[in-house]
Amino acid sequence: MTRERHILGVSGGRDSAALAVHMRNARPDLELEYFFTDTGKELPEVYAFLDRLEGFLGRPIQRLNPDRGFDFWLEEYGNFLPSPRTRWCTRQLKLKPLEQWLRADLDDGVTVHSYVAIRADEPTREGYQSTHPNMRVHLPLRDAGIDKRGVVELLEQADVGEPSYYDWRSRSGCTFCFFQQKIEWVRLSERHPDAFAEAVGYEKTALRDGSPFTWSHGESLLELVEPERVEQIKADYERRRERLIHRRPANPLADPDAPVDVDDVYGIDEASGSCVTCHK
Repeated sequence: MTRERHILGVSGGRDSAALAVHMRNARPDLELEYFFTDTGKELPEVYAFLDRLEGFLGRPIQRLNPDRGFDFWLEEYGNFLPSPRTRWCTRQLKLKPLEQWLRADLDDGVTVHSYVAIRADEPTREGYQSTHPNMRVHLPLRDAGIDKRGVVELLEQADVGEPSYYDWRSRSGCTFCFFQQKIEWVRLSERHPDAFAEAVGYEKTALRDGSPFTWSHGESLLELVEPERVEQIKADYERRRERLIHRRPANPLADPDAPVDVDDVYGIDEASGSCVTCHK
């Protein structure tokens, strides 16, 4: 008889949490293994949300820690910062720990079913695709027709809610994720100054050693938080936000006070504006 495992990765974001809620409701018969690949550089709000989700699931979320952390790999890559074009952080701190966790069973003939949080309103997005023939990837949210609104409803109905960082940031992931918008860097400096200072330190070292990248495109973090620049960034964000709200079609069934994601404001396409492994 073929042996099987069923796994579901949570990132600390709303989509993977909603998938976990959906699978618990729709497939209570499955012995799902929940996991979180912890880089050690996550927002404190992420850990608080994972604890809350565990309470609903009634099962632990296994933490997969890489053998070596961000600092080790930064040195291995010559102090070059990761970027959208060179996502070594995702590869070394997220994918490798997952592959190591599964490798022995996959090589031993175990079929691993991986459930990935791709929504129905993300028709062009793809999840992690293993090259191992014993890995099967499933997209239950897409199959069930669950979109972004449905994700939020699932979390509300389960009394899990959304992670509190959505008050100021659009995604989970490392405190210094390079996919952040400039307004999110400003807010990080205000809400978590120690994490921001750590990111500044990494950037200074990288620039000293010849890295072609800064965390935020076109300027260093120290330039970004100059008082005049902060006011420019905040003013630009508010202008864009107001335009987005005014362009929304009238819908008497919609919540007029529904929060607006940062990526919505900047028109960032989710398929290209973040990494599914880290942020869903």
